[in-house]
Amino acid sequence: MNFPRIAIIGQGLVLPGAFTVGELWDHLRAQRDVLSEASEKDWRLSAKAIRQWSGVDGWSTRGGYVRGFDDVFRADGFLVPADEILRFDRLVQWLLYSARSALEEAGMDPRVKSDRAGVIVGNLSLPSRRFARFAEAVWLDSLERQLGVTGLREAAVGPSPDPRNRFMSGLPAKVVADALGLGAGALALDAACASSLYAIKLACDWLHLGRADVMLAGGVNAADPLLLHSGFRALTASSPSGQSRPFHRRADGLVVSEGAGMVVLKRLDDAVRAGDPILGVIRGVGLSNDAGKRSFLVPSSDGQVAAMQ
Repeated sequence: MNFPRIAIIGQGLVLPGAFTVGELWDHLRAQRDVLSEASEKDWRLSAKAIRQWSGVDGWSTRGGYVRGFDDVFRADGFLVPADEILRFDRLVQWLLYSARSALEEAGMDPRVKSDRAGVIVGNLSLPSRRFARFAEAVWLDSLERQLGVTGLREAAVGPSPDPRNRFMSGLPAKVVADALGLGAGALALDAACASSLYAIKLACDWLHLGRADVMLAGGVNAADPLLLHSGFRALTASSPSGQSRPFHRRADGLVVSEGAGMVVLKRLDDAVRAGDPILGVIRGVGLSNDAGKRSFLVPSSDGQVAAMQ
């Protein structure tokens, strides 16, 4: 297979307990568990309601929750006004933070437009927090009109979120491209748990085809935590013990987490010529569909072998 090599020259992330790659490595070296129980702010439920919910069928509310992001995020310095960025869901803000961090590590100015740079985002396209709040606001406004009362929506939701937050699938990638001046194009995809890896594969394709000279690629999950936990519980995929133990004999399901991560990609020859920091090299990509034989959540070993081959 002819696969011209691709260099990784920058990386950025927003994860539970980590807003830099260095912080993530510190957690790994210390074998630190950054999972935690859901809080009232995470789920927008009372502590009592969360306890009652977690007590049903031994369901755990543990997960990877991003906290403290507002303390580190700067909305200025983008090509989109700061007040507009702050109206978007954290889905957009996490991507912008990760993308800017990755570009800065690559030695690129995120405020300089480039028609030869683009972005591809793997986005778990489930309703985000502000999407959910927008839907609540619309429903409560309708209920107020039916009942002839006022104040329901204001008490439950407050001011209605920006209606653009209902476009939680493809719009975030477009906002990232606009805010960072990425003129070669923007694309979003949802391939479930493989979304970020598919994004990297497609970004490599764009570089191989000459559609761009620099590509940002990565993934994000910023779904409303209560909806996300409820969905995986309905699929009987969540770990009752609240522990993530893949390949362990006592593994009992997955533990959902939220966050975002981005890498900057460049053709290896170009990166070497420019003296870019080369953090890793992609030498090949294999894709295969490994699901659907026994169950939606049970991988096919034949499919995985095909991808590796």
